[in-house]
Amino acid sequence: MKKFVAVMSAAAMIASLTACGSADSTAVSSASASSAPAASSEAAEPAAKSYRIAVVQQLDHASLDQIRTAIEAELDAKAAEKGITIEYKDFNGQNDATTLNQIGTQVVSDQYDAVIPIATLAAQCMATACADSKTPVIYAAISDPAAADLTDIDYVTGTSDALNTESVMNMMLAVNPDIKTVGLLYSNSEANSQTPIAEAKAYLDSKGIAYVEKTGNTNDEVMTAAAGLVGQVDAVFTPTDNVVMAAAAAVSDTLTKGGIPFYTGADSFVTAGAFATCGVNYTDLGTYTADMTLDILETGTVPAYHVMDGGIITVNTETAAALGIDYAAFNELAGQVVEVTTAE
Repeated sequence: MKKFVAVMSAAAMIASLTACGSADSTAVSSASASSAPAASSEAAEPAAKSYRIAVVQQLDHASLDQIRTAIEAELDAKAAEKGITIEYKDFNGQNDATTLNQIGTQVVSDQYDAVIPIATLAAQCMATACADSKTPVIYAAISDPAAADLTDIDYVTGTSDALNTESVMNMMLAVNPDIKTVGLLYSNSEANSQTPIAEAKAYLDSKGIAYVEKTGNTNDEVMTAAAGLVGQVDAVFTPTDNVVMAAAAAVSDTLTKGGIPFYTGADSFVTAGAFATCGVNYTDLGTYTADMTLDILETGTVPAYHVMDGGIITVNTETAAALGIDYAAFNELAGQVVEVTTAE
């Protein structure tokens, strides 16, 4: 266990957590009783509610780290607000199904009250592990819950970062109406990519725009695929693909140096160096997931999954300058355009 946060009625200590390989971490927010015994003969107040939550991250990368941080910050805040105990423990599957299944077995054996898996493979493994115990599984950031077979399960729900692929395609044409060929870069093992890649193909076909597909299932394969697009395409699109996200900084650098704008499915790609996206805010998604989890624990009711609001365009101004792109046209496409620079 990495940390223990004591929450008192008037103050809360907000903990910061770090995910680690096969290791894990725990934080506890708790209500504290007075150290002095009551002077009267009145009955003692009932003990504060207490919940234990497993947070299972599929792998390390910026998007999932951002979600996990937001989940745990909100659990700390709610524990302080409500004067209850919330113990949460981090697990990281390093994108390995065997490791994630082992984590699922441990979570059930240790009788956690709920589990929050972050990303599709983690959610699928936790849903399977909890099938007998019916431990509530509240996933975070599943782009297509139906395609991932995570719907119509009475103990499973969560938040979806479903991508509006058409909006991203419209962004490409807004800044370059003369696009001839688009690169589609994704992992063919990533469930999150299946629907948006199909949508991108249909959109491009309807516009008479050619496309080149490149896939990879490891960092090296992704980098080879990205390099293979340089000189062949006018822009590249990657959806909310966890495999590509793990190599986002290097991919973004390769494409930018090749003069190719990189459009993606999440703002964390953009802070890693990609050009632009139109999608959800992952801090908001993590916060909503934490609130949903606590509501399920308090009420015993498991609602349908929630699709987060998107439509926020995020642009990397450094990448735009390097590419020489004027993105003023984005202001006509969205209610909000957020400018960022590449994170160190």
